Amino acid sequence: MWKAVLPFLAALFVGLSCMPGGIFKIEDAANHEGFQRALKFAVAQHNNRTNDTALRQVTEVVSAESQVVAGLKYIMTVNLARTNCEKGGSEENCAVHKEPEHAQPYQCHFDVWSQPWLNHTQLTREECSSA
Repeated sequence: MWKAVLPFLAALFVGLSCMPGGIFKIEDAANHEGFQRALKFAVAQHNNRTNDTALRQVTEVVSAESQVVAGLKYIMTVNLARTNCEKGGSEENCAVHKEPEHAQPYQCHFDVWSQPWLNHTQLTREECSSA
């Protein structure tokens, strides 16, 4: 049975450009669909957990990596800043404040574990500090 399964798994991992357990840099994070879904999920979870009434938005992706671990783990460091949009309101046309005292930028490290075939996504790590 393994003779039939191993070539399939090898082809799958080659197609993903990574091996199980290894951490790989995502070169084009802006156009990486899985990473963008994970990032959007992480920021939404972060916004839900903060006491701030304004939404935060990514201003820069500092690093983007992935790891195959019973699914995909996306490891990201991003800079966030405060927008002009309030929680619970429309999220369209949210602009980051131009003045640093209003934008209050900071940096967060997120790990997001995704198992799309199970429709399961989980924020497994969230650490934020002043940028």
